Amino acid sequence: MTATSSPGVGTTAPADTSVRGRQTLGSKIAEKLSGGLVRVILIVVGLFWLVPTIGLLVSSLRSPKDMSASGWWTVFTKPSQLTVDSYQKLLENSDITHSLGNTVLITVPATVLVVAIGSLAGYAFAWMEFPGRDWWFLGVVSLLVVPVQVALIPIAELFGKIGLFGTILGVVLFHTGFGLPFAVFLLRNFFAEIPRELLEAARLDGAGELRLFARVVMPLGGPAIASLGIFQFLWVWNDMLVALVFTKAGTQPITVALQSQVRQFGNNIDVLAPGAFISMVVPLAVFFVFQRQFVSGVMAGAVK
Repeated sequence: MTATSSPGVGTTAPADTSVRGRQTLGSKIAEKLSGGLVRVILIVVGLFWLVPTIGLLVSSLRSPKDMSASGWWTVFTKPSQLTVDSYQKLLENSDITHSLGNTVLITVPATVLVVAIGSLAGYAFAWMEFPGRDWWFLGVVSLLVVPVQVALIPIAELFGKIGLFGTILGVVLFHTGFGLPFAVFLLRNFFAEIPRELLEAARLDGAGELRLFARVVMPLGGPAIASLGIFQFLWVWNDMLVALVFTKAGTQPITVALQSQVRQFGNNIDVLAPGAFISMVVPLAVFFVFQRQFVSGVMAGAVK
């Protein structure tokens, strides 16, 4: 007799791994776009995007004679053109160095005030109960749509009456006022995501509101606060419209000082290039230092 084995006894049916869900058109396109060719194209586009910055850096390291005789790209065939004389001359230009100091005096206080006041207000709107809280927050958010140009003339008249027009303090107050709506909106959304149980546990341990804010909320809100600080720093440092209206000769920041130097472009081209590069590289350095906190803070505070 011949023994026959019944199917399924002593054997294991192999899993059917050939059955896969049908790919949608979107998933197929995403799979194609994730290839190496697309990455190479993006890198090339990024390099082209950096060409003006590289050109400005190279121009700041060339003499006025070389800049008027040939383009900045000739430095790659004649590296002897590179020199730091333009930066030495820049440091000897009292208008530029003084404007750099004014820029720091405007940017740092305007950033610190917005972060400090925005953090306190964001915590209050997120976790404190007071009459009309939601309506007050709605009013703050509505200020986001108010353009800066609308307030220039009224606030200039107000500052003129109280003696703040043309002063650094006036520019700082203007930037602080227009930076607070976004600060409150961003930080309130971030602070609202903190687990309620964590705050209740701190209150049971005897923590008051200020201690709770300083010991619990502020450390957890580090990414959002860093992203807000970068936003405010970049906006104030690169601003020229507000500074052009509210400052005068002794209080002008670097953006206005460079704009005034452009009028004499033929005589001080060796000052414009290094001044513009320094004005650009400082906010870039700040952004790259806090890049990770910036991304995580924006993504966390953008949605509730």
